[in-house]
Amino acid sequence: MALLAVARCCSLRSGACSRSRQLLVASACGRPVWPAARGRSAVASRRPGPGGEARDCLELLRKRDYEGFLCSLLLPEKSRTSAVALRAFNVELAQIKDSITQKTIGLMRMQFWRKAVEDIYCDNPPHQPVAIELWKAIKRHKLTKRWLMKIIDEREKNLDDRAYLNIQELETYAENTYSTLLYLTLQILGVQDIHADHVASHIGKAQGIITCLRATPYHSKRQKVILPMDICMQHGVSQEDFIRGNQEKNVRDVIYNIASQAHVHLEHARAIRKDVPGKAFPAFLYTVAMEDYLYKIQKVDFNIFHPSLHKKNTLLPLHLYIRSWRKKY
Repeated sequence: MALLAVARCCSLRSGACSRSRQLLVASACGRPVWPAARGRSAVASRRPGPGGEARDCLELLRKRDYEGFLCSLLLPEKSRTSAVALRAFNVELAQIKDSITQKTIGLMRMQFWRKAVEDIYCDNPPHQPVAIELWKAIKRHKLTKRWLMKIIDEREKNLDDRAYLNIQELETYAENTYSTLLYLTLQILGVQDIHADHVASHIGKAQGIITCLRATPYHSKRQKVILPMDICMQHGVSQEDFIRGNQEKNVRDVIYNIASQAHVHLEHARAIRKDVPGKAFPAFLYTVAMEDYLYKIQKVDFNIFHPSLHKKNTLLPLHLYIRSWRKKY
């Protein structure tokens, strides 16, 4: 039913879907977003070539950042491929921490991307799909090198996988990763506006906080807790409480406090919505998924381990399309 609703929404006014809406419906239906090349074998179609890198980036997003994948499909067509490359670059960095057993290996991979960015700005990108697409995006939109390097530096510092000392430290990490990613997305959209940057800062911080919450069950299974220590101590909660999956009130109070901080950032971002240029709004569509998570966690009384928090919202494509059509975040 949700997919039928998406299709109906796509036909509003014009009677036909734009390319981005068609992509959104296709992805929601589970169909390939990029049609397979005709007259070529399945193996050949995966080989590098014109358009192959873009497909690889989109597929990486679909598998590793599904919500970001859906949001990317609703960006203006002239900006979409570049934004997908940027998000794929972020995914490549983000998944390093979870795919290594030794920090040294993680540092080597970070160094690869640091050198890749240096080489990209010298017009000599490595033969890697994400790097090639990022090079195209940088050439097309003159993306700021300093911001790309900031994301790498912050991700590298986070390889230690330790708990944040306080909520401010978590917000700093979120500002240097998620907010910076939004600044670059605004560049891709051709937006240079102080109010849009202010919104990007708050939304990025909210996203970083929510991502930390969503990762808590995963980290707990690995005998790790990265939630801000000051809030845990304030409520008398130890790391062992999260590792054991404790659902006592004081544990839920910790989650409530952290989630409330994310909500505050979203409210700040929306308070200045009238001052933000309309063409900046597509960069902020991720707020729909963040809002959905905050609603779900409130519904289960801030039990971070509740099974419903891990279920995909099948109505998310519809909600994203409606918010995009209304030009709201």
